[in-house]
Amino acid sequence: MRDDTILVVDLEATCWEDQTTPAGDAQCVNNMEIIEVGCALATRKGSLLDARSFLVRPTRNPVLSDFCMELTGITQSMVDAAPTLPEAIEAMHAWLGDLPDHFIWCSWGNYDRLHLEAQSLLDGAQPAILARPHLNLKRIWRRTTGQKRKNGFANALAFHGLEFEGHHHRGVDDARNMARVLPYMDWSLEPELLTPPEVPV
Repeated sequence: MRDDTILVVDLEATCWEDQTTPAGDAQCVNNMEIIEVGCALATRKGSLLDARSFLVRPTRNPVLSDFCMELTGITQSMVDAAPTLPEAIEAMHAWLGDLPDHFIWCSWGNYDRLHLEAQSLLDGAQPAILARPHLNLKRIWRRTTGQKRKNGFANALAFHGLEFEGHHHRGVDDARNMARVLPYMDWSLEPELLTPPEVPV
């Protein structure tokens, strides 16, 4: 893995049009289940090195809503054939291989990190990336561009004259497109995370 490689992660999860679970609870990170871990390995200059979709079978609400399937493009048969979260995370580990000391991962905002932490604790998954530094790309992008209003990732692409490629709200496609914005980031805004730790002599 190259020294300037960053892992971009985007999650997709069970969701409902009225933002209410079948049990009548308001949807949140504690009851929405991850159905895809979308990953893109890229350089800080935006060169895409590899990308992978790790589908996940939900177990508490195993039947996807029509709204969720239309939003993500992920079908019921796709998740029915997918592994549970701990198994999907192990597949992700095999794909990533040994993580170097300077490894950094990122997502657009903090939601994906918080959701991955919450469900991993609940389901007994142990993502290695959670022990590594996480960058909030949305925060860095806003600081870089001076954009202060709340805007989604689609607005960031449009700001740079880029069009979304693929299916919006499909994790792997979202991750790939986030990689395209990396060249516009001012990485000096997060120097403490981007400096490799000192190796004892």
